[in-house]
Amino acid sequence: MLPLSAHSSPEPQSHRRLKTPELFDGKTSFNSLSNVLFSPQSPRIWILVIILFIQIVLLCNLRSFPTSISLRHRHHVHHRFPTYLASNSVIEHIPREESPVIEKIPSENTIAVVQTASLENSGDNDQCASGTVFVYDLPRTFNQEILENCDNLNPWSSRCDALVNDGFGQVASGLAEIVPENLIPAWYWTDQFVSEIIFHNRMLNHKCRVMEPESATAFYIPFYAGLAVGKYLWSKSTAAERDQHCKMMLKWVYDQPYYQRSNGWNHFITMGRITWDFRRSKDDDWGSSCIYMPGMKNMTRLLIERNPWDYFDIGIPYPTGFHPRSESDLTRWQSFVREKKRNTLFCFAGAPRKSFKNDFRGLLLTQCRVSSGSCRAVDCAGSKCSNGTSTIMETFLDSDFCLQPRGDSFTRRSIFDCMLAGSIPVFFWRRTAYLQYQWFLPSEPSSYSVYIDRNQVKNGTSIKAVLERYSKEEVRAMREKVIEFIPNFVYAKSHEGIKGIKDAFDVALDGVLRRFQEQEQSDFTKW
Repeated sequence: MLPLSAHSSPEPQSHRRLKTPELFDGKTSFNSLSNVLFSPQSPRIWILVIILFIQIVLLCNLRSFPTSISLRHRHHVHHRFPTYLASNSVIEHIPREESPVIEKIPSENTIAVVQTASLENSGDNDQCASGTVFVYDLPRTFNQEILENCDNLNPWSSRCDALVNDGFGQVASGLAEIVPENLIPAWYWTDQFVSEIIFHNRMLNHKCRVMEPESATAFYIPFYAGLAVGKYLWSKSTAAERDQHCKMMLKWVYDQPYYQRSNGWNHFITMGRITWDFRRSKDDDWGSSCIYMPGMKNMTRLLIERNPWDYFDIGIPYPTGFHPRSESDLTRWQSFVREKKRNTLFCFAGAPRKSFKNDFRGLLLTQCRVSSGSCRAVDCAGSKCSNGTSTIMETFLDSDFCLQPRGDSFTRRSIFDCMLAGSIPVFFWRRTAYLQYQWFLPSEPSSYSVYIDRNQVKNGTSIKAVLERYSKEEVRAMREKVIEFIPNFVYAKSHEGIKGIKDAFDVALDGVLRRFQEQEQSDFTKW
C-alpha cells in the first residue's frame, strides 16, 4: 500500500470552565491554594486534576497518530501491474493491501523491481504541474503473455535474447575495444522494436504516476501492439489474426469509465513499430488495421515513425544500444565523441535493394566506393547489421558525416546510431527526420544536419563535393549541436530515469502531457 500523507489531528474540543471560586479567587494566597489542592479532604479537586492530566496526554498522542480510519479506507484499493517479464523471468508485483514490499515468485532469472511512484510522499508535486498519469492494469494477454511467448514472436527464430534485460537485449560486450571501458555496462544489443517494453517499465516507476484514476490527467495503455502483430507480418496470416489483439484491447479499454468520459482524448499508448504496420486498409494488405479501429480515433500514439498528417501520431526515437546509468555516463560519452579523431569525410551503412528499380541505396554505395578514400561503406546485406554491430559504431565514430537515406520506410534506426556517435546525418528525404522527431531534435535542421535532394544525387550531384564545402568550423558547430541533443534521443538504463536529465522517455511524456493540457483550452476543438 502506498505511504499515506501526513494529516494534522483534530483540534481539541473546547471545555466549559468549572466554577471554582475558592481556587481562582484573586484574594486567595499561594499557601491556602496549596492546602486546598493537596488536602485529603478535597477528593473532587483530585478527580478534576486527574481528568485534566488524562485529556492532555490523549491530545498529545492524537497529534502523532498517523492517519484516520477514513483515510485508510480511501487508500485501501490499489491497482497492480507486474513489470517486464521475459522468458523464464520472475513476476514482481506490489501487494494490494499490505506494504510496498516487493514479493517474488522464485525463478532462475530476475528482473528489475518496480518502485511505485506516489505523489503524496515523493515531493515532486511541482514537477508534475503538467499532469499525472494512471497506468491501466491490463490483462496479461496484452503484454506479459506476449513476452512469455518470445520464442514465437517471429517466424524465423526466437526473440527471447533480444528481449532480456528489461527489453534492452544482450550486453554489448563486442564493443569493448571501441567505446570507453567504464561505459561498457551501459551498452546493449538493443532491438529497434522494443519501445513498448521500455515505456511500460518507465511509466510504472514515474514520479507523476498516480494509483487512483480519479486523480489522473492522462491514462497510459500498456499494450504491446508491435510485438503482438510482429509474429503475423511475414507469415500467411489472416486479417483477423493480425487484428485480434488490438480488437480485444480496445474492447477492454472501451469498458473503462475514464475512457468513456473522455472518449479517449486523454489516453495514450506506445506502438513499437512504424505507423504503417497498423494502417491496413484492405484485408489483403500489409499489417494490422489497429489505428483505423473506432476506439483508436482520439488516442495519442507514440511510434518510431509517424504519419506526419495524423495529429494523433507522435514520432519517438528508435532505441539505440546506449542506455546511460547516470549523468556521468552521458557526459563521458559526449566528451568521448567530441574528442574522437575522425579520419573519414562520410560513411554509409546499409544494404542495396537490387530488386528495386533505380535503387537509391545502391547509388549511395557506388558514390561511396568511388570517393577516393573519403567515404567508408558497411554493406549490410542480409542481417549483418541487425541491431547494430561493432563495425557500424566504429564507422560512425570515424566519420564526420553519415548518409541516411530512407529505409524500408521513411525512417531508419541508423539515424540515431549515427548521431549517437557524434556523426552528422545527411538526409535525402525531409520525412526521414524533419517531419518526425520535432520534440527530440533541434528545431533548425541545418544546425545539426545536411539535406541533399535525392533527385540531385540521381542526376549526378557528387555527395563528396557537397560535403567538402563545409569548413572545419561549420562541421565542428554541427557536431556540437548533435552532441548537445544526445540525451534527448537515448533511453536511460534506470527505471526511474536520470535525476536532473531528460532522456527520450521524459521528453515524450512531457510532450504528451502538454498536448493534453492544450486540448483542454477553450480555443481547442474536439470532434
